[in-house]
Amino acid sequence: MRLVLHLIKQPASDAMQFGAAITQMRNEIKFCTRCHNISDTDLCAICKNTLRKTALLCVVENIRDVIAIESTQQFNGIYHVLGGIISPLDGIGPEQLNITSLIDRITNEHIEEIVFALNPNIQGDTTVYYIAKKLKGKSVKITTIARGIAFGGELEYADEMTLAKSISNRIPVENYITS
Repeated sequence: MRLVLHLIKQPASDAMQFGAAITQMRNEIKFCTRCHNISDTDLCAICKNTLRKTALLCVVENIRDVIAIESTQQFNGIYHVLGGIISPLDGIGPEQLNITSLIDRITNEHIEEIVFALNPNIQGDTTVYYIAKKLKGKSVKITTIARGIAFGGELEYADEMTLAKSISNRIPVENYITS
């Protein structure tokens, strides 16, 4: 609504130029043929980057997750965007996701470790479980991002599952102090 009201105040030529820019963006935007990230060429900038660790693959639900992880500047591997997560209640099964291309990449690209960075909920866990079963017998390390109490959070407000995961996935204090 705010955008529409702003555009109404602008000269018609500016609004037309804005509309043309959106049309051009939509027509020229592509998805990376390798990882399914957003791109303006067949391969995205991350897949083209020769300085990235190509043996380390982070599996995410969508492009926003790639952006979020990249903003931390803590991950130097490559990505695979599933395009969603398995959610039977929403009618989303494995066949609607980019799982087949993920399996192909693991088979053909010498991936040593997969890091699942999916939302910590039933659908995310189901997706991880499904893909892990598909990868059974392949020589690839399967990990997931840590879960637990957020920094600055209070235990009394944490849900039982988060608190349970935090306790079961605890780390030695020396690791915590040195990191």
